[in-house]
Amino acid sequence: MTTVTELTLTSDEVALAETFEALPDLEVRIKSIVAEGSQEAMPLVWIAGEPRAAIEDALADDSSVTAFDRLLEDSEPDESLYRIEYATGVSNMCSAIFSNEGTILDAQCSAANWTFRLLFPERDLLAEAVDELEEQGITVDITRMVEAGRSADLEETAALTDAQETAINEAYDRGYYDVPRRISLEDLAAELDISHQALSERLRRANKVLASEQIGQPSQDGIAH
Repeated sequence: MTTVTELTLTSDEVALAETFEALPDLEVRIKSIVAEGSQEAMPLVWIAGEPRAAIEDALADDSSVTAFDRLLEDSEPDESLYRIEYATGVSNMCSAIFSNEGTILDAQCSAANWTFRLLFPERDLLAEAVDELEEQGITVDITRMVEAGRSADLEETAALTDAQETAINEAYDRGYYDVPRRISLEDLAAELDISHQALSERLRRANKVLASEQIGQPSQDGIAH
């Protein structure tokens, strides 16, 4: 039976940990997943939350990044699309997935972890991939697994990033969503020690993810792990 699973891997065991260490408020979202054998995957990412010069300095100093190119800007402030080539460790990780007939459906990256949504034609192949990842020294946490039939919805919305989850939780706890509001966006941003603009963008993206999950009505027959 075809299996869709969500795996969480620690960032410092995969890629971009040094970039996040230099710029902890960075926001990274995967634009597309490309699999060319085991040599190239996850090359296109939107990066926001910091000035372009700071982002590119951090990428240049990151030992998990061998090369990068800035392709274009989005309409969002300080958000740019990059093509990134990663060091050998990322290729080895992807090889463990692809060699076991796995497909990367989407991915999210944060300071703490990478989260992948993967499809395998058989659960045994997922188990083999997990074994190979662990043999590489990567800590694997299976956070969700679904046995997908022909009618299964494979277009589930990706999870919130750590920064988005923190922002929306704090906004809720401090009364930003109350009517009337108990705290302004400016005051909340000051308490979180980020700019008004960065917080506004972070909340907007988080709200969009949560809204799309509600509208899309993702499958509820997952198996929690």
